[in-house]
Amino acid sequence: QVQLVESGGGLVQAGGSLKLSCAASVTISRNTVMGWYRQAPGKQRELVATFTSAGNQSYVDSVKGRFTISRDNAKNTMYLQMNTLKPEDTAVYYCNIKVGWSNFWGQGTQVTVSS
Repeated sequence: QVQLVESGGGLVQAGGSLKLSCAASVTISRNTVMGWYRQAPGKQRELVATFTSAGNQSYVDSVKGRFTISRDNAKNTMYLQMNTLKPEDTAVYYCNIKVGWSNFWGQGTQVTVSS
């Protein structure tokens, strides 16, 4: 069973920054498909940023230029650096990893951006 543990969420003012971490219980590599999703109240969960199977990074348009996804394979940990945060970034952020044919999710971490 794959376990993902997120941390780093919190309350921040608009324009501020936060860095989320996601520690995986499995070995990750440059080809591991993994990413960050978020779900705001009353909205569907959306993909925010991801590593593709080719190791490339992909972002939803609304966070391009503000968020950066990264990972440390030696620590089996993925990060999401979030800068210039906006109130509309408020959501529960989840990390996700694909192992074989299965998807695994973390428990989520709340990010709240005040105006």
